[in-house]
Amino acid sequence: MKKGKIGVQMMMLKPQVAEFGMYEVLKKLHEMGFHYVEVSQLVMDEDAVSQMKRACDEFGMEISSLSCSLRRFEGAISSLPVDTLEDDFDKIVSDCKKLNCTILRIGMIQFSYTDSPKHVIEMAKMFDDYAQRLHEHGIDLYYHAHNFEFAKYQGKPLLTHMMEQTQYLGFELDSHWMWRGGVDPVKYLHSFKGRVRMQHLKDYKIELPDLSKPLDDPSAFMHIFGDVEHFTEVGEGMLDMPAIIEAGLESGSEYFMIEQDNTYGRDVYESLAISRDNLIKMGYGDWM
Repeated sequence: MKKGKIGVQMMMLKPQVAEFGMYEVLKKLHEMGFHYVEVSQLVMDEDAVSQMKRACDEFGMEISSLSCSLRRFEGAISSLPVDTLEDDFDKIVSDCKKLNCTILRIGMIQFSYTDSPKHVIEMAKMFDDYAQRLHEHGIDLYYHAHNFEFAKYQGKPLLTHMMEQTQYLGFELDSHWMWRGGVDPVKYLHSFKGRVRMQHLKDYKIELPDLSKPLDDPSAFMHIFGDVEHFTEVGEGMLDMPAIIEAGLESGSEYFMIEQDNTYGRDVYESLAISRDNLIKMGYGDWM
């Protein structure tokens, strides 16, 4: 029976890596039963790469993917630690080779290109040019979509146009953002068959409004009314995660990375343990 590989998106563990170092965090994940990680929003200096290599050698960890951007981010997220394809291409390839990693991911598009559908597609074609170059080094380039890429353009989601107008670029689809973007994750995954090697497992739930906040300001009221969509642990929300996982497997996904953008005060390791235990109950214990 064909199996995938379930792991952890390390963006969730940025404070822990900053305090304890990459090796210790990977050791902790190994002790929790995880063996696959996706590296994102973490400093990729020589020491970090060395610690990852050590953890891979000692614990059998596998770096499923590393992250990059096309160019430096602007504005509020300009401080994110990220290597860029424009400035750090050779270093990125070298890091992938050192860590036996064959997938590189772009976690987000430059916001300056989101002012029109045509600009988004234009940037996707830029990604595709680099995807072709990376392909020559045995590395697949993937783009991670959020929800705005599901805006309708000429009758279909913008992300579909991005896929149809590129050849080498792969797409990392996220269960939560697909649902929040208004598409059926199972059907949409099937429409990307052959263009996915990894996906994010992220559940979705609706909470009651937070009435501890003042309701006398109309704009504040609308914010409270709208702020009921939450991230949650895999298996704790409304999404049919087994169906989404199986659709991903049928469409070519190898890696299924647990990611939760916000744990709402819960310890991140506790959150990961809940997702892990629920996935084991679903029958995916031997995928980790």
